[in-house]
Amino acid sequence: MQRCLRIMVPEEGSSGCPVPRLSWMSVLRSAAILSLTGIMAYCFLRVQQGQLEPPKRDMAELQLNHTGQRLDHRLRWQGSPALGRSFVDGLELDDGGQLRVRRGGVYRLHIQVTLANCSSSTRAARPPRATLTVGICSPAAHSISLLRLSFHGGCVAASQRLTPLARGDTLCTNLTLPLLPSANADETFFGVQLVHP
Repeated sequence: MQRCLRIMVPEEGSSGCPVPRLSWMSVLRSAAILSLTGIMAYCFLRVQQGQLEPPKRDMAELQLNHTGQRLDHRLRWQGSPALGRSFVDGLELDDGGQLRVRRGGVYRLHIQVTLANCSSSTRAARPPRATLTVGICSPAAHSISLLRLSFHGGCVAASQRLTPLARGDTLCTNLTLPLLPSANADETFFGVQLVHP
């Protein structure tokens, strides 16, 4: 079977093909819809990749893990919402109760240690050089003291500072033996907060 094509000869003064004319408003409306669709798709993909989430703030507020008589200078810490006001977010608390940095940056450290069974009458029994130190104890290449505090004959040592820490640094807190820190979370605590990556 053969198909027959009809050839139409356009009339004088008319175009050969009837083309619908689009108004400028239709063109602008279509462009706006396509642009919004593209922006929404881009945002959706970014959210799926987690790039629009606010940056995570590495921070910890720890309380003393007091499990009896101290055998060495190190204080061991614990952090969990189940314990009350303590938590660890973005940092790592190792099995020995020491805090490890996962992301390098400038951190604010704060610590307060109150001595247990301390009063004005027991001051004479304390070693005259009782100190509290906070430092980087691991890795050995970064080992350095960050804070060294004296009790100055009192019962409380407290301080804070800003310091750069590298990924993998482990923070240790040491208290002169045989002194015992108070296990009260209002009196003895240690905290770290990333302030600038």
